[in-house]
Amino acid sequence: MNVEVVRKQIIEAGLRLVKEGLVARSWGNISVRLDDENMLITPSGRSYDTLEPGDIVLMNYRNYNYEGKIKPSSEYHLHAVVYQQRKEIKAVIHTHQMNATTVATARREVPPIIDDMVQIIGPTVRVTKYTLAGTEKFAKLAVKALRGRQAALLANHGAVCIGRTLDEAFAVSEVLEKACKAFIEAEFLGGAKSISKVTASIIHQVYLKKYSKLEDKNR
Repeated sequence: MNVEVVRKQIIEAGLRLVKEGLVARSWGNISVRLDDENMLITPSGRSYDTLEPGDIVLMNYRNYNYEGKIKPSSEYHLHAVVYQQRKEIKAVIHTHQMNATTVATARREVPPIIDDMVQIIGPTVRVTKYTLAGTEKFAKLAVKALRGRQAALLANHGAVCIGRTLDEAFAVSEVLEKACKAFIEAEFLGGAKSISKVTASIIHQVYLKKYSKLEDKNR
């Protein structure tokens, strides 16, 4: 990967998250895996509209060493543990998006209620147990909730969305927000009716193994 190109892509993704209302100011963080040891990650406490390519931190996600004087996001453990455990994942986006955070504060699992949710995210969206953000325990609980999924809710905190590309991780964050909004509003109509988990699992596997590859070929 061209490191400078990826740095610019991360900044562009951050600005898109702000525009879509999925993060605000310096909240949330983005990373991209470069190789078997290194990732690029947004810095700590910086608004996306102030970032320059040189502000994106190069960090070893195995030993947590990083280059330069700019500190990486305080959530670097979350990104690092995802890359350590999920070899196919190339991008991680951590958000505080409104509807997903609302469901996370209720500590509710999102059932398989929308086709595009089960397609790109998985049969359900799990929610973690609560623990302090920024810790290794927080990261390990998130990765556990992400097993077989592309997104998870972080109890009383926000969400984590992952993808085989940065574009896919961004799409996951958008679909997650749509699904959580539908889940919340369906509660006022007697509750959402779920697709069967077997059907949802099949839809997700078809997306991972076939549909997403066809999408790449058609670009």
